[in-house]
Amino acid sequence: MSFYESLGFLVFGSRLRRLSEAFLADVNKIYASHDLSFDAAWFPVFYILSRQETVSIRDISDELGISHSAVSQLVSSLQQKGFIKTATADDDARKKVVAFTTKGKKLQQQVQPVWDALQQAMGALVQEGKHSKTILTAISEIEQGLQNESVFNRVQTILHHK
Repeated sequence: MSFYESLGFLVFGSRLRRLSEAFLADVNKIYASHDLSFDAAWFPVFYILSRQETVSIRDISDELGISHSAVSQLVSSLQQKGFIKTATADDDARKKVVAFTTKGKKLQQQVQPVWDALQQAMGALVQEGKHSKTILTAISEIEQGLQNESVFNRVQTILHHK
């Protein structure tokens, strides 16, 4: 049993971070090996825009469950690279919407086969383990549990009852 396995939930976050970092490093290596100037961090915005012609920053924020500010920073970065453009929404002058530029749409079409292959590879990977088949369900359940009550509150409750 490894050090991390032996500590159970005390290092849960560290194990998830290590897993995420390894996964994202491999994904970025895949893009680079196919001469695609794409970063895994761009995926959520690119994916959403690949499914909708235009989308508001607020809608991206809501869909991803991250702050409006974080989405705005990512959108600004992608805009500076020439992949997306912003405009004022037709129905609300206060709302900013984003869309692909021609350059961005071309890049999205180039990375789509990688996304498809990644989906297949990950599907095969989770079939290899006895318990890994349910990892996405388990993660969803933990996310829901954390929405119901944070780890902070859970620990505080336990400490206050001792």
